[in-house]
Amino acid sequence: MTEGNAQNSNPDHRVPASNQSWRSPGIGRAFGGRRPRGTAKPKNFTRTMRRLWQYLRQERRMLIVIFFLILADSVLALIGPYIIGVTIDSMTAPAPQVTLEVLLLILAVTYLADWLLGWGQGWLMAGISQQVVRQLRATLFAKLQKLPLAYFDVHPHGELMSRLANDTDNVSNTISQSISHLMSASIAITGSFVMMLVLSPVLTLAALITLPLVIILTRVISQKTNVLFKKTQVELGHLNAHVEETVAGIQVIKAFNHEHKAIADFKTINHRLCEVGSIAQIWSALLMPIMNVITNIGFGAIAIVGGVLAVHDVISVGTIASFISYSRQFVRPVNELANIFNTLQSGVAGAERVFEVLDQAEEPADLPEAVELADPKGEVVFDHVSFGYRPDMPVLKEVNFVAAAGTSTALVGSTGAGKTTIVNLLTRFYDVTGGRILLDGRDIRQYTRDSLRTCFGIVLQDTYLFSGTIKDNIRYGRPAATDDEMEQAALLANAAAFIKRLPYQYDTWLSENGGNLSQGQRQLIAIARAILADPAILILDEATSSIDTRTEYFIQDALRNIMKGRTTFIIAHRLNTIQEADQILVLKNGQIVEQGNHSDLLNAKGLYAAVFSNQLESKEDFDVLKE
Repeated sequence: MTEGNAQNSNPDHRVPASNQSWRSPGIGRAFGGRRPRGTAKPKNFTRTMRRLWQYLRQERRMLIVIFFLILADSVLALIGPYIIGVTIDSMTAPAPQVTLEVLLLILAVTYLADWLLGWGQGWLMAGISQQVVRQLRATLFAKLQKLPLAYFDVHPHGELMSRLANDTDNVSNTISQSISHLMSASIAITGSFVMMLVLSPVLTLAALITLPLVIILTRVISQKTNVLFKKTQVELGHLNAHVEETVAGIQVIKAFNHEHKAIADFKTINHRLCEVGSIAQIWSALLMPIMNVITNIGFGAIAIVGGVLAVHDVISVGTIASFISYSRQFVRPVNELANIFNTLQSGVAGAERVFEVLDQAEEPADLPEAVELADPKGEVVFDHVSFGYRPDMPVLKEVNFVAAAGTSTALVGSTGAGKTTIVNLLTRFYDVTGGRILLDGRDIRQYTRDSLRTCFGIVLQDTYLFSGTIKDNIRYGRPAATDDEMEQAALLANAAAFIKRLPYQYDTWLSENGGNLSQGQRQLIAIARAILADPAILILDEATSSIDTRTEYFIQDALRNIMKGRTTFIIAHRLNTIQEADQILVLKNGQIVEQGNHSDLLNAKGLYAAVFSNQLESKEDFDVLKE
């Protein structure tokens, strides 16, 4: 059975009270409970942008090219209004110095070049954004491989997938849409303002009347959208977590007729996402209409003042036309900056969620004096080992035992007694909080973690197979193995017979987690995988508990093949499967209460003998050891 340490009966053994729910880990896997929803607080915008720049700076050469393209584009955009003014004045002049055809040709060439430069910078910026996000996504995925199992115990898989996919996509959109626009808007604002001053300082003053109002509104609305976009990303993570959980557990959902409940839960989460997303989009969309109203007020002021100046022959009509074009070029980027800032809020919210994962503590680093574990013999010693997921809640208490090299040790006990915790500590998924574990006479913390874990082979109750061929899955622990070695491993695991009956045999493609195979067939492939890896220490976590009797016979025979000459730890539920074990450890409340082989424990007439007798007579579960 899957034993969840002592926390199964009391979640507080694992997770602080602030976490709403959790799921117990098994060997080599971890499940997460849903994180509590809280108010999304705005994070440090400047700090996040500075961290994003660390990825962008790798593309700084292309950014320099884009900057000069934007500069040339902006210069051409500034030339256009001036030519329009000159054209208007030339039409009213008695003797124009330049013909109308020439001016129109220059204007056409200017705007065509402006379009080409704009397209070029957009094309380059799209490439940069994809490169940056590719690197960010790769960094995040690599980080997930280095996080301890405890992190996955309390973070839903769907939410982590959301950060890896949706949040990084938000960052990509922000980079591609915002950075080039930010540069071009800054240049356009500066250039337009200079040209406005050159044409008419008085009209420039009239155009700036509405600017303070624009800045204030932009600040207020952007602060609001920042919070709302972060809430949207959080709710999207909850939605993805629910979908991932539902798809993974679809058989259980159907078995208990919980389809309607799953749909109702989805609707609730989806409604929250819709509600928060709608409010965020409403606030974001509110900015542009308000800006347009303010912009039109500014144009009205320019028209009135310009008309007065033109009547008094202070400026020409062409100058007014040019000034209005420049004022549009000045105001439009200001409005765009407000819109860009909204986009940045969404992108920064996504980036913050990515950086939250990147900032998590990884598994403890190897000690400086750690050595490679070479040619392990497999002798294991637990020396006064204590452990708790929380300091005040011990799971194991002063556990002592010796597993000689090449022997088998069975761990039995009720749910939460500490069976899986023992093997989790042995494989250094967690580190002991007291005492020490020795492997071949040396504390396992003195070995490098990678070399330590290569000496273990694990067969789980609910084994996991990856999408790919049967051949790929058997070779998972030893990719360089030859076809002959792989097929020999399958033969020893009693898997060869059913594999050869498949249409494509070892090249048969498996769906996610081997869904197109039976439970017993998946177990046999997992055993073949362990055989091919040739581990010094084998861990069997209820490898036959959910198998029919006939399949169990083949699996037990395969397990006997793989156990020969290897130190083996067996987490057992049915006591008839461990009668041949060299020693049996009976655990209760994190302590070893009985120890010996099957005959010794029966003769002792203690807990083991009582439970064995009960299982023979009434098939009762070993959980009768519970208090």
